[in-house]
Amino acid sequence: MKHTLRQVFHSPRFVVGFAIFAFIVLLVIVYPIFVRSAPLGIIGQGTFFPPGIYVNAYDSIGSEPYTLKLDNAAAKRLASRLSDEQRLAMMEWLVAAGLSENEIDPADTEKLLEQWENNYDPTINIPGQTNARRNYFVRLNASLGGILATEAAIIAEMNAETNTLEETGSVDQTDYVNINDVPNKRLLPLGTDNFGRDVLTELVSAIGTSLLIGLVAGLIATTIGLTLGLIAGYIGGFADDIVMFFTNMFTVIPTFVLLILISYGIGQEQRGAVTIAVVIGFTSWVWTTRAVRAQVISLRNRDHVNLSKLSGHSTTRIILLSILPYIASYVVMAFILQISSAILAEAGLSILGLGPKTTEVPTLGLMMNWAMIYQAQVLGYWWAYLPVIITIALISFSLNLMNTGLDQVFNPALRE
Repeated sequence: MKHTLRQVFHSPRFVVGFAIFAFIVLLVIVYPIFVRSAPLGIIGQGTFFPPGIYVNAYDSIGSEPYTLKLDNAAAKRLASRLSDEQRLAMMEWLVAAGLSENEIDPADTEKLLEQWENNYDPTINIPGQTNARRNYFVRLNASLGGILATEAAIIAEMNAETNTLEETGSVDQTDYVNINDVPNKRLLPLGTDNFGRDVLTELVSAIGTSLLIGLVAGLIATTIGLTLGLIAGYIGGFADDIVMFFTNMFTVIPTFVLLILISYGIGQEQRGAVTIAVVIGFTSWVWTTRAVRAQVISLRNRDHVNLSKLSGHSTTRIILLSILPYIASYVVMAFILQISSAILAEAGLSILGLGPKTTEVPTLGLMMNWAMIYQAQVLGYWWAYLPVIITIALISFSLNLMNTGLDQVFNPALRE
């Protein structure tokens, strides 16, 4: 056993695949220890908050201010309030209103704003301009108020006795707060999804659920395939005919179509993660059965098997002690591939809306389904779907790399 393990961990492909897979599993185990938020807990009132550190604005007002005079601070402030799209829109209106395009420089903020202030008139009817576009320019004009102001922002509170606002403080443009002084803040490395849920927390939980589905489905498919393959390959005859009849029948029917029909028949409320795993497992044993049967047929007439027969050993003992150990490495490789296939199958079902019900636990497929329904890929909210795609690819890549490494170790034809 030690020699075998030493050979396995000397395979570069297996080591790389194992390292990637181990990192993913450790992330699933360790992350919930430090972040105890519910995976499906809604923390944001809105959809698709971008990644970043979110600081409570109310608390930051009461934090001690620090004066910092940083280079280009004013330019960055202007850039954040006046985007390139808005600058081009202003230029579009000014040109349509009669200004020469050569006179307008979108990069010169002060000059652009001056031209806009001197020329913009919401009552001017621009030929060919739709009402929606006209309203856009009205909103744009309203947002430009005080954009070049250098005065401090006034903080005021309502006086209950006089029913008037009274100044209680001010915030200069050079005032900064230390993020460590703000009591309420939240790091969202992957932002939020369409429901306002932390994508990273949801992703880690989804990985765990998808791995569970893969393990359960892999165990079921490998156990069924191994059992039927051993029986058909060693006993042969009528038993082989029966097994191969059902194997060929399931081979003709596309597995994914069968999965869709069964999942649809179960119903949304009954489709839990384990239920989906069982369905995938009971529809994925066919190729394992055929492969194990072929391996057993090549072994059943070997000398050590014939010696066991002559010794009067039972069929069960011969299969378990004289045949199974010789195909154990192949069974492990088949199990690894079954896990990968099950995870991909669940993702495919969930994208079609036939995965586990959405109110219990997230899965990688469900996250893709939610992102597609709310058009994250169309609107450019990459954090809602790209990490999921990368995770699925990494899991499949690592498992297949481990399988290739094992094949390289146990298959004499592939040994260097």
